[in-house]
Amino acid sequence: MPQTHIANLPLRTRSGTFSRVRSAFLTALTRRRERQRLAHLDAHLLRDIGLDPQEVRREYTKPFWQP
Repeated sequence: MPQTHIANLPLRTRSGTFSRVRSAFLTALTRRRERQRLAHLDAHLLRDIGLDPQEVRREYTKPFWQP
């Protein structure tokens, strides 16, 4: 039975690709969640953090993949 060395398997390169895709997905998910939370803040809290409702609306309506 032939022996296979793990270092020679092509999965090593896929692992890096998977990590990058996973990282991008988690970043987009976090961005979406933060924008949703921001959209639910009332005007008083928005003033406290220095934002106005128009800025929040612009941020909230961005697609999740845009920073």
